[in-house]
Amino acid sequence: MFDDDFGGERLISSAKSEYDIEENILRPKTMEEYIGQDKIKENLAVYMAAAKNRGEALDHVLLYGPPGLGKTTLAHIIANTMGTQIKVTSGPAIERSGDLAAILTNLNEGDILFIDEIHRLNHAVEEILYSAMEDYALDIIVGKGPSARNIRFSLKRFTLIGATTRAGMLSSPLRDRFGIMCRLDMYTPSELQRIVERSAKTLGIAFEGDGSYEIARRSRGTPRIANRLLKRVRDFSAVRGSAKITKEDARGALARMEIDELGLDETDRNLLRALIEKFNGGPAGLDTLAATTGEDVGTIEDIYEPYLLQLGFIARTPRGRVCLKGGYEHMGVKMPESVRKQMSVFDND
Repeated sequence: MFDDDFGGERLISSAKSEYDIEENILRPKTMEEYIGQDKIKENLAVYMAAAKNRGEALDHVLLYGPPGLGKTTLAHIIANTMGTQIKVTSGPAIERSGDLAAILTNLNEGDILFIDEIHRLNHAVEEILYSAMEDYALDIIVGKGPSARNIRFSLKRFTLIGATTRAGMLSSPLRDRFGIMCRLDMYTPSELQRIVERSAKTLGIAFEGDGSYEIARRSRGTPRIANRLLKRVRDFSAVRGSAKITKEDARGALARMEIDELGLDETDRNLLRALIEKFNGGPAGLDTLAATTGEDVGTIEDIYEPYLLQLGFIARTPRGRVCLKGGYEHMGVKMPESVRKQMSVFDND
């Protein structure tokens, strides 16, 4: 299976992997180079210009949305535009309150602290952020019991940029302290085509015809997947001796990687196949699906389901997951009449 070529991870997973080692090279450095998310870019440009005119730090920013859409890239662009330094860390990396205190006290005026996966901060660390974000102060409790006392340290005004794929998991006190909230949406095939062509130019890859669009439309609306597929298609094309990637080259390479025209791989099809063949279209519980497909419950819920839900191939119900008409049609299976009547309530037709 081609999906196991890098550490057992799926080629079309939007989660970052070791295969994305060139991601930093491909990242745009300015808003002009950043493709897509036009409304967010326009609003951020206004907020940053206003903050610079006032000579103040930008308000705290929360970037949320599915993985691979460019949240980290956008954070670096904000730092470049504001002309400040950026300190990058992640929620799981900040294990103790002292770790966060050390980071905050080393920030200069206007600096940016970027915390990826901010929803995974532990509660003790998160509580320190409250006063840091709101009052630019650090409250440290020294000692224990009756002799314990609170010491407050002043911090320089900084901007916290938090990134999360699960905004709903953020506590209300933390979420309310962000002055700017931006939801990143999935990209259109035309936007992804521009991203693929920009990345190809950076990597010295040439296209002929609609080769770039063939990659873009199978990238599940995600730039990270588009760049990953580009590099894999390049490998196939290079071995075949093609100087430029044509539409046929891209199609052939993606077929070899078992990625169909909608961007589904064999794992996605196994999930649909299990629902159709073993559970008569559903409903089937997550635990049952996980045991049947050999996948982890969290992996199914976080990685496989979102795109299938977006396509309208499956639906979540109180009793479990069901396969809809689109899923049957994609798998080339006629939906039984009894199942059609049972599931018509979930279908849009």
